[in-house]
Amino acid sequence: MTSRRNFIKGAASGIAFCSCGLLDLAAQARQTNPSRGSLPVMVNGKRVKTIDTHCHCYFHETIPMMGAEAGHVMPVTKGLSEMFVPADDKAAIAERFQAMDDMGIDMEVLSINPFWYGTSRETSSEIVRIHNERLAELSAAYPERFGGFASLSLQHPDLAVAELELAMKKQGLRGAAIGSSVQNMDFSDPKFHPVWAKAEELGAVLFIHPQSQPQLIDRYKGNGWLANTIGNPLDTTIALEHLIFEGTLDKFPALKVLAAHGGGYFPSYAARADFPCFVSPQNCNPNIVLKKKPSEYIRDIYVDAMVFTPEALRYLITQVGVERIVLGSDYPIPWELHPVDRIFAAVLTDDERRAILGESAKKLFGM
Repeated sequence: MTSRRNFIKGAASGIAFCSCGLLDLAAQARQTNPSRGSLPVMVNGKRVKTIDTHCHCYFHETIPMMGAEAGHVMPVTKGLSEMFVPADDKAAIAERFQAMDDMGIDMEVLSINPFWYGTSRETSSEIVRIHNERLAELSAAYPERFGGFASLSLQHPDLAVAELELAMKKQGLRGAAIGSSVQNMDFSDPKFHPVWAKAEELGAVLFIHPQSQPQLIDRYKGNGWLANTIGNPLDTTIALEHLIFEGTLDKFPALKVLAAHGGGYFPSYAARADFPCFVSPQNCNPNIVLKKKPSEYIRDIYVDAMVFTPEALRYLITQVGVERIVLGSDYPIPWELHPVDRIFAAVLTDDERRAILGESAKKLFGM
């Protein structure tokens, strides 16, 4: 449970800004309800299992396998020491559980941001094998607290298909965490269609997590970490727009796509996507006929609730639908240390709160 002590500590370090009053009241409301610690999150007297779908980890064995690139694998941010949670490291597990309790999180679905898409088939296969085995170990050892998104060798689609099938059928993972492109190839490329077909067949959730765009690295230089602040939501937006405009989502209508960071910029400006082929038909392919307006595909996509303000969350609900929004924190990177309190601070109905806190995730993952 987020205590007043932890809330004040976060605010003093600059993590909480304009919404601190609302978050403080929300934390108190959860204490009154009460929330976690040894007690569950409650919404109007009804138990809610809170599920964080956007949280990360690493495993010590795989980073050195990147050789000279190993130093670039992990972002230079706060929270890196909490990234490593091997199943046999009781101290690391206890620390992670304490952090989850402080935030009111019952369960994390762990993911590893892809850093191996440029490696050989053999190296990528070994990195993915280790990741998925370790994630499976964590999920099996602590099934009420951890789930996992598999890693995939997407630069080798045939390998990725086999890895996804193993992850879903034998390792008990919930889907796969993928980047937003692979070596400048977008996911709408037919090369990746066998992977999406397998994901659709298995009911696997594909968690799209952006990686910014290296071709814009010079423009991102300067104050404000713009490569992440702007680049990551933009990268997600580009990935989603390609999946829509190239007809990929029409080809795989049952595909379960979860987009990080509130779906990037697409939900806030989706209606613009309905006009380009009218304004400039020369820039559209007449052979691609979508089954509905581009903006309408936003309600086929799941997004996390990482939009930071009650107003942004309410708007996201109007665009996406509350049943398509799930909890996300980006933990242990401290973008959002109050994910549950953020939901309590917003003006929502009890049903909307329950949906975002965990009910929608349970349906998405078939729990």
